[in-house]
Amino acid sequence: MGIQDDAAVTCAAYRVTENGQTWYFTTLPGEELLDTAQMLRRYCTSTEHSTGKFISLYLHARPITSEEYQQLMQLRMENTGEVAGVFDLDFDKREFSAVHIMNGWTTWAMRDVIPSIHQATRPRFATAEEQLRKLLNLLDGMELTSAGHLTAQNFSFSDEILIENGKLNFYVQADFDVDAAFGTFVCTDENDDWLNIYANYDIVRDRPCDTLELNLCKGDGTEEYWSYHLNAAEQEVLARKMEAFCQQQNGMSLHDFARQLQEEPGPSPQIQM
Repeated sequence: MGIQDDAAVTCAAYRVTENGQTWYFTTLPGEELLDTAQMLRRYCTSTEHSTGKFISLYLHARPITSEEYQQLMQLRMENTGEVAGVFDLDFDKREFSAVHIMNGWTTWAMRDVIPSIHQATRPRFATAEEQLRKLLNLLDGMELTSAGHLTAQNFSFSDEILIENGKLNFYVQADFDVDAAFGTFVCTDENDDWLNIYANYDIVRDRPCDTLELNLCKGDGTEEYWSYHLNAAEQEVLARKMEAFCQQQNGMSLHDFARQLQEEPGPSPQIQM
């Protein structure tokens, strides 16, 4: 059964990393955040599963590829109703991540999720909606910055857009824990390093590029360059933030702004807002 066959049925998509191994799978009819958090607590607190694998709790889990996982993540962000939840549980890093249709990824430490879900579900007479609301209130302020799980709050831009090589270049402000996100060591007083982060919008393809370009400037004058690949949820929230920023700065959509630049004669100038 392929992804298209599953489209008529609600499902949940998982990536689980445990003891150096990674599994991708789906479940039917699919769990939401409250359900998966309860399953995490059950697994971590029950001696019955202490020597097993988290995936063993899902008797009817169906393996999928990493590409199918990305497709389901995109459907979740589009809020089609076909995907109840997308989760990434990393037991090696002890992180619990879930995709939110508005903000993209949210990551918490498992040590925070486990007691919070227990407290949130203790009033058994409460509805699932009330329990979820209580869980999110308990976890408010405990969010982590995590590699592979950038959220909408990680994408804010400076007040200028550059045009370079057929792309609109956005400067992403490094006002979050970039060390946790990109493996650098700049959030410290021990050196004078800093990180430049660039996001690009491809004018010809009329969509954001699927990578961030990173430039590490070291205190000794040397520099390093590399790319950070964006997954489906990260790409979607980046596209939304780019669109909102362009509307704010130019009073038009990214599509219209890019087309206007294409129609201008001569070499593309640097545009400063």
